Amino acid sequence: MKNIKFVSFFLALVLCLGLLAGCGSVNYAENNTEFILGVSGPLTGSAAMYGVAVANSAQMAVEEINAAGGLNGVMFKLIATDDMHDATKVSTNYSSMLEAGMQASLGTVTTTPGLEFKNLSADDNVFFLTPSASGDKIPENPNGYQMCFADGNQGKVAADFVSANYAGKTIGVFFKSDDPYSKGIYDQFKANLDQSITIVETSFTDANTTDFSTQIDTLKACEFIFMPIYYTPASLFMTQAKDIVGKKAVYYGCDGFDGIDNIPGFDIATIPQEITMLSHFNSKATDGMAKEFIDKYVARFGQETLNQFGASAYDCVYAIYGAMKKAIDEGAEISVTISASDLCDILMAQFQGGYTLAEGVTGSNISWEASGYVNKGAIKYIIKEAN
Repeated sequence: MKNIKFVSFFLALVLCLGLLAGCGSVNYAENNTEFILGVSGPLTGSAAMYGVAVANSAQMAVEEINAAGGLNGVMFKLIATDDMHDATKVSTNYSSMLEAGMQASLGTVTTTPGLEFKNLSADDNVFFLTPSASGDKIPENPNGYQMCFADGNQGKVAADFVSANYAGKTIGVFFKSDDPYSKGIYDQFKANLDQSITIVETSFTDANTTDFSTQIDTLKACEFIFMPIYYTPASLFMTQAKDIVGKKAVYYGCDGFDGIDNIPGFDIATIPQEITMLSHFNSKATDGMAKEFIDKYVARFGQETLNQFGASAYDCVYAIYGAMKKAIDEGAEISVTISASDLCDILMAQFQGGYTLAEGVTGSNISWEASGYVNKGAIKYIIKEAN
């Protein structure tokens, strides 16, 4: 009797383990009639300007591709979910998109939620190309890639600029010490900065901080202040410091500054200092694909959410589409019901094999390293000149 019970228990255990092992191989796209792309981002909340721009721009790219005939006659569909820049919401978003047939993704819009997304997508072998989650660890698994500059790359390029222009001088740095985005950029910046430059640094940790008087006092004598943070705390700092920090000082940020000139309630014109940023998109472009994108976006969605996050998302959709098309031209079979895992293998082979997006809104001849980092040129973008 004991042996029968043991055998029955053993068979039941084997069956359960087999079912669990098979969960990762479920093809949720088996009933798809369109290729489905997914993205998780802050569509509401304090970072909504980023997420809305990404959703709008990706949708615009999808509609353009569909209007041109899709991929061999098969249309695309975008699913955009709201994570409010909250990593705890990513798992639910990811599961809902996967179960809705998502076959490839733009990952997340911001870094902290992206660190959760990259683990979930690695477990299921889902390809993602994020427009703006710039953390160095975002693409550390082979299924993940970035269209934006990684934090480390932003930090290094910013350090190169500062080293060339402020050698032998003292500069200020204002960062969020517990934020992977902010600290990641600053760590690389500091590691690559010319040793002749002296750094005066100050930081904060509470996202709800509204009084930066202590930090402003620390940096008030600096003529150049590097701020690898998002636009909300940056705008508060600038507003409170406008009559304390020297009027000839320069504020210099990375992609977190994008959209700072459109924040409701923040009049950037009242800030006497120059505000500039490292970027891969010129929102004031007068020619080329950037100009075409700007005209189309503003005509449809207005100026308020026009930023490089959206421009990058637009390029992401075209990059995924282009890689799929190239794979088919080379003999790969990509049906509308292909599983996310099988499509991931095909896309990884393309991105690891030298696939290039010849012309994009955020650059030309865009390619990727095996690390998932993007290769393209950067520009120094002046958001507002000194008064």
